[in-house]
Amino acid sequence: MASVPTDIEIAQAATPRPIAAVAADLGLRPDEILPYGHTKAKITMAAIRARSPGGKLVLVTGINPTPAGEGKSTVTVGVSQALCRLGKKAVVCIREPSLGPVFGVKGGAAGGGYAQVIPMDEINLHFTGDFHAITSAHNLLSAMLDNHVHHGNALGLDSRRISWPRTIDMNDRALRQIIVGLGGLNGGPSREDRFVIVPGSEIMAILCLARDLEDLEARLGRIIVGLTRDRKPVTAADLKASGAMTLLLRDAILPNLVQTLEGGPALVHGGPFGNIAHGCNSLMATRLGLSLGDIVMTEAGFGADLGAEKFLDIKCRLGGLTPEAAVVVATVRALKMHGGVRKDSLGTPDLPALARGMSNLEAHVRNLQKFGLPVIVALNRFVSDTPEELDAVLSAAREWGVRAALSDVWAKGGEGGEAVAQEILAVLAEGKGAFKPLYDAALPIKQKIEAIATGIYGASGVDYSPVADKAIAQCEAMGLGATPVCIAKTQYSFSDDPTKLGRPTGFRITIRDVYPSAGAGFVVALAGDIMTMPGLSKTPAAEAIRVHSDGRIEGLF
Repeated sequence: MASVPTDIEIAQAATPRPIAAVAADLGLRPDEILPYGHTKAKITMAAIRARSPGGKLVLVTGINPTPAGEGKSTVTVGVSQALCRLGKKAVVCIREPSLGPVFGVKGGAAGGGYAQVIPMDEINLHFTGDFHAITSAHNLLSAMLDNHVHHGNALGLDSRRISWPRTIDMNDRALRQIIVGLGGLNGGPSREDRFVIVPGSEIMAILCLARDLEDLEARLGRIIVGLTRDRKPVTAADLKASGAMTLLLRDAILPNLVQTLEGGPALVHGGPFGNIAHGCNSLMATRLGLSLGDIVMTEAGFGADLGAEKFLDIKCRLGGLTPEAAVVVATVRALKMHGGVRKDSLGTPDLPALARGMSNLEAHVRNLQKFGLPVIVALNRFVSDTPEELDAVLSAAREWGVRAALSDVWAKGGEGGEAVAQEILAVLAEGKGAFKPLYDAALPIKQKIEAIATGIYGASGVDYSPVADKAIAQCEAMGLGATPVCIAKTQYSFSDDPTKLGRPTGFRITIRDVYPSAGAGFVVALAGDIMTMPGLSKTPAAEAIRVHSDGRIEGLF
């Protein structure tokens, strides 16, 4: 029996189209793209300004992730391939991968099997340098802040209330809390500091929500780096850093054009994490996709309680987007884990456990309906799934009053996504979407947090630490009370406890801190033990990666 090729083997065996040909399919002229080699390009600002959004937007989200795998990115790419096969001008818009997960546990974010965007290795590694530019802009601000304090601190920053961290795109727990300035008189003042991973940087969020260069510079200028002794905010504009930061991001703000394995267009741009940030690709890429294609398939990070809620309450609200449907991705294996089955027993049929686990899927479906969106369940097939298990999930979804179809895109590419694509087309033809955000952004911060915690997570209430209470008061005093809220929470559970799988009830959410993302335009609430700098596992994926003498890559997924 022939071995199943790995994702990287499938990607490296593909023969990509010239990127100029992919661009031409979208109506882009040669002078409207900036090629990065033969298979990827950025799209010029002039091309973006010359077009207006007119396509239909479909969100792809999923159940709470498990070690069994769900395949949300794979379905997003595969269904876009299916739509192209069906004669539709479809564009897929997804996030750029972070090096942290690539070399950690999760792997990349280019899809999988025969539903990938390519060049997979380049997208998962340095790509067009966007993450490096964000790292440089972020750390320039860090350097200018410490330099300002070293040279007299004319703005009166209180060293105990400096909140701007440093950043690196790697999982490194040793950098969660550090001391800087240990070089004597010429090393600058000593103080506590910390690192966040690049997808958790406010600059990542800003890049992904900015409409153009002017908006980018204005947002960068509003970044709050710390407080004075009388608790007045000090910003990047006060440090005169925003102009240079914008220069470093001048090219990074331009969306990246690549292609699917089947040669269809893909915009891969921006990469905020869904658990600690707002979890969506850039607004510019999404709006551009809507101006170039008839249908845009886009995904939001992790489960619908995180990524989808933030996509709908933050990105759509701030960007003026109106999604018309939502696809929820699930697998039999993951649902059985939510029903209490161990990972090593998932190959054994277990309809009772599957029924218990489907409470997680139903909760996400019901939540998306609260936003006025028609929902399609995409059941991602694994070879170990039995017909009875597959039918149980599809039948349950239809009993809930939503459309459902099998997805087999990992094995069959676009052909395996046609059933889901047909359901999406039927929903779009009906035109019954009536999108509305969950809450009024003008509400007080606590009311917005409680609306999400009780309305989406299913919590019975919210508890606030004394630190969080003070921080909320400070944010509202700074004029940030009427912004959306981005809750940083574990992705594994509706609750803030990652061990509570399925559909937990009777729990409360604990908010331990709140901080402003004034440039991004929201406040962040930290729930439970969530951290903004991940660590590597005992056996990181990096251990299995190597490059052969002929350039062939092994172990990248």
